Amino acid sequence: INAEYMGFFLGQIKKRMAAAPTPCPKISDLIAQKKAAGEKFFSFECFPPVTPQGVTNLLQRLERFAVQKPLFVDFTWRAGGSSMDVTLELSIECWKTYGMPSNMHLTCTNMPEGMVKAALDRAQAAGIRNIVALRGDPPAGQERWEAATDGFASALDLVKYIRANYGDYFCISVAGYPEGHPDRLPESNVISDADWEIELNYLKEKVAAGADLIITQMFYDVPQFAKFVHDARARGITVPILPGIMPIQNYAGWRRMTAMCKTRIPPQLLAGADAVQEDDNNVKRYGIESGAQFCRDLYAAGCDGLHFYTLNAEPVTYGMMQNLGIYVPSPDCDAQLLPAV
Repeated sequence: INAEYMGFFLGQIKKRMAAAPTPCPKISDLIAQKKAAGEKFFSFECFPPVTPQGVTNLLQRLERFAVQKPLFVDFTWRAGGSSMDVTLELSIECWKTYGMPSNMHLTCTNMPEGMVKAALDRAQAAGIRNIVALRGDPPAGQERWEAATDGFASALDLVKYIRANYGDYFCISVAGYPEGHPDRLPESNVISDADWEIELNYLKEKVAAGADLIITQMFYDVPQFAKFVHDARARGITVPILPGIMPIQNYAGWRRMTAMCKTRIPPQLLAGADAVQEDDNNVKRYGIESGAQFCRDLYAAGCDGLHFYTLNAEPVTYGMMQNLGIYVPSPDCDAQLLPAV
């Protein structure tokens, strides 16, 4: 991202921070309201683009997202804070301009304490009240994750830091891994009983330290997710657990992502994707069909909310929502739907 572009973003952030912010609602409060009313809900996740045109496209997308009335929108964070200004500005725009509560990711990767504090201070000054506290993945080209000098060694450390320095100002989300963290999975991708206990105990520590919400890693095994929720509840974890929904949008990209995350793919799902891999539109149609059924199975398993990993694209997510009966028709959104066969 060039200096002129970053200068524009910094200028926008300073203007917004100079005005008295209207604080964004806390996601934990919004979920409690939905549960009290017996209503289902959904949310979206986006990543910060690396070009000016990409940001323009995403801002237009946010305007369309607002029509769908998600409970909140997540914005991810690139390693070392390289997307800090873009992620922060998108989080502010999402709430101030489009009226959607934002959930700003913050990772420990290559982030010394001073950079973390600067990010949290700017979020607080802008009225952003929701943070996703993550360890983060290793930077590109680095096989193993390492803590930054004067940084944080884990998401748990980050949660503790936020609570110690900002009290209850922020609603803190943390990650959950229904199949186990990739770093702990063997070649079979089936976690051992001993490591499963370690995973759940660590999750409990994050919640005890102040986490208000758990958003899961992508998965496709609903019974395994149900076991994850059951086992978490059995250990006294009572905060909401939202399933992360990663629909199939592009065959090659999906296979790379599932391999990187060591996600178990049910044989029937893989066979269906393999059969249409040569036709991009048919891949998307299969993503809509299989994704909507996955969501129905999650509803049947007791889920009230769904968290859609959109990958900054709308056709498959909207198609799934249409299939589920939660899509709000509008000319601009309808234009993003996959053409009928």
